Amino acid sequence: MLHHAPQTLTGIRVREGNDLSDRLFETRDRSLVIAEPLSAEDMTVQAMDDASPTKWHLAHVTWFFETFLLREHLPGYKVFDESFAYCFNSYYESLGARQPRPQRGLLSRPSTESVLAYRTHVDAGLRVLLEDRGADPRIAKLIEVGIQHEQQHQELMLTDILALFASNPLHPIYRDQTISSPQAESPPQRWISGAGGIFDVGYRGSGFCWDNERPSHRVLLHPHRIADRLVTNGEWLEFMRDGGYREPLLWLADGWARACSERWEAPGYWLMRDDAWHQMSLHGLRPIDPAAPVAHISYFEADAFARWAGKRLPTEHEWEIAAADVTPGITDPKSRPFIPQPARSGGEPDMQQAFGEVWQWTGNAYLAYPGYTPAAGAIGEYNGKFMVSQHVLRGSSCVTPPGHARVSYRNFFYPHQRWQFTGVRLAETCA
Repeated sequence: MLHHAPQTLTGIRVREGNDLSDRLFETRDRSLVIAEPLSAEDMTVQAMDDASPTKWHLAHVTWFFETFLLREHLPGYKVFDESFAYCFNSYYESLGARQPRPQRGLLSRPSTESVLAYRTHVDAGLRVLLEDRGADPRIAKLIEVGIQHEQQHQELMLTDILALFASNPLHPIYRDQTISSPQAESPPQRWISGAGGIFDVGYRGSGFCWDNERPSHRVLLHPHRIADRLVTNGEWLEFMRDGGYREPLLWLADGWARACSERWEAPGYWLMRDDAWHQMSLHGLRPIDPAAPVAHISYFEADAFARWAGKRLPTEHEWEIAAADVTPGITDPKSRPFIPQPARSGGEPDMQQAFGEVWQWTGNAYLAYPGYTPAAGAIGEYNGKFMVSQHVLRGSSCVTPPGHARVSYRNFFYPHQRWQFTGVRLAETCA
């Protein structure tokens, strides 16, 4: 694989190489593979306001390529259907009106067949564009952004399918797969010392990154310790048995109000069956594995648990420095279970489960780095305008696409949201 010097698209860095076309269409194909087990009915329904139908995801990522690449850079391109701009725009205010997010599930038309035809039409245009102008650096950069954007939606597709199936009283199985039996216990939690001092954070490589990962800058860290593994289901059960969901002194005010109004008593997708807790997963309803990382918890819950444990959440920069030497694994998604797996036992304490299990809440609000500048034009609406009222998560999850994880990646959600694979790692400040 050839790697060229990193380029910049108004703040968005991209890796260029001779595999761009292969990666583009492998990504496009993977979205269809994710949708393959679903019926047309499954693909149309919306489980809740935060989630979107699979059909909408398939069309939206296609609209992204059509809007930012084909309409602008392929002479003579014929738009598939002008009405799709209203149906499948997500939040690009500068590009016009759109279907309200909570009402995406009402889009019974266009049909699934029409959406698949739309993808075929746009893919044909992308092949022509790559053949004619694939060497143009600006085209290559926009295609890279489109690949990364579609990979994000592949993760959203799986989490939204789980939200949908968890709402179904039949508890459907998305993927029938043999999964190891629950472990009796997890390895003991150990601690990794983090030195105080001045550290460089933010993206400094030569590959792709989002604009919110830059610019690289220096931060001051105080001496601290960070847990070598994630908090487990078993530890969360202890929190529950000790009245964690009933003790207001553990909770932030907004978190307590949310926990009361939504009657939280356990993580998302936990159900009591036959006097035992079970968890709805993409593999169906399963007994809770005490050794596996807890998932589907909000920032409010993560913060309350940390207080109960006498600890705190790590800052995003403590997390980044601790995980700096960890290489995200690339696991075949066909064999990897879509459910978090336990930590290993033995060895010296190291930063286990940094990637590939659950996104990890940090104590940081989602804000711009010093010197941050959003990309120009409509594409600049991608990250910057969301830098308010949300919190940063680090790592990646068991449904993150292969290769779509790095130590500087900054995910972000509102503090009450928990339909994603979100969990917690503890930290503490050293005296």
